[in-house]
Amino acid sequence: MKAHVLDYVTKLLDKMNFPYEIYDGIKANPTIQNVLDGVLAYQKSGADFLIAVGGGSAMDTAKAIAIINANPEFSDVRSLEGVAPTRNPCAPIFAIPTTAGTAAEVTINYVITDEEKHRKFVCVDPHDMPLVAFVDPLMMESMPKSLTAATGMDALTHAIEGLITKGAWELSDALHLEAIKLISHNLPSAYKGENEGREAMALGQYVAGMGFSNVGLGIVHSMAHPLSALYDTPHGVACSILLPTGLAFNARYTGEKYRELARAMGVKNVDDMITEEYRTAAIEAVKKLSISVGIPTSLKGIVKEKDLSFLADSALADACMPGNPRTATKEEVIALYRSLL
Repeated sequence: MKAHVLDYVTKLLDKMNFPYEIYDGIKANPTIQNVLDGVLAYQKSGADFLIAVGGGSAMDTAKAIAIINANPEFSDVRSLEGVAPTRNPCAPIFAIPTTAGTAAEVTINYVITDEEKHRKFVCVDPHDMPLVAFVDPLMMESMPKSLTAATGMDALTHAIEGLITKGAWELSDALHLEAIKLISHNLPSAYKGENEGREAMALGQYVAGMGFSNVGLGIVHSMAHPLSALYDTPHGVACSILLPTGLAFNARYTGEKYRELARAMGVKNVDDMITEEYRTAAIEAVKKLSISVGIPTSLKGIVKEKDLSFLADSALADACMPGNPRTATKEEVIALYRSLL
């Protein structure tokens, strides 16, 4: 609203004499209370549908509001965690993303923060899908460079984790490899504010969403969610910092996937490399891209040693963890966090 991006939408509604009310009480990591307040606002308004304008936080909140409206027996937001057995499609949502990263406009997932328990929980529900997604890079022009970088690296993490998750198969691989190409080749351009790069990023993050929404994610997202819940770390930043470490942890459990990852990232002569070489090359390409858009390389100043046990427990309980190609122990997750301090 401060950037007047919403004006693109409200001016059209005004022109068509569509009555509407604006609910903007949403945090960067949306909370249970944000959802409950939104449900109340939606019901009081008498609205027929929602238009979700914003990044993943706005989309996720809209999904939760719309699901509860259609399935009031799930008014306890915590009851939506995991794969909730809702019966009815959510209230209609028209999704207009203003960031190129979460792909929430095309996925069956949403994430809510439980402030009381200092944790994020993932909800997976085919009933939460928006009816229509308007993916327009014009709506993303107001993103500051830091948000362009963070959301772009989140999108890359979606594509890479979707490529190597246990549920991956040929069709999802095709989507994820194309998304990796689009994102890795165009994020630097979008970071500079170039229109061509922004357009490619809008497409790349959307394609990645179509892929991972069907096959799941892995340890990077599982470890990133507690960082946002406990320290309010931007999700894309958390994913970006953790991604190379997660890739190294999973490397021996991914067959030849890292060869195709390296190729999609633009690494040359991968066919001449032995297994360890192309795996290393893929990880280094991810690191290089992250550094080029100003993402920190460590969790120093974010994670506190005393919280490591809680963070590990939260990561292991996260809905994304079962999709990881390698099973992790609590001690291993703690070691991964600690390696980045």
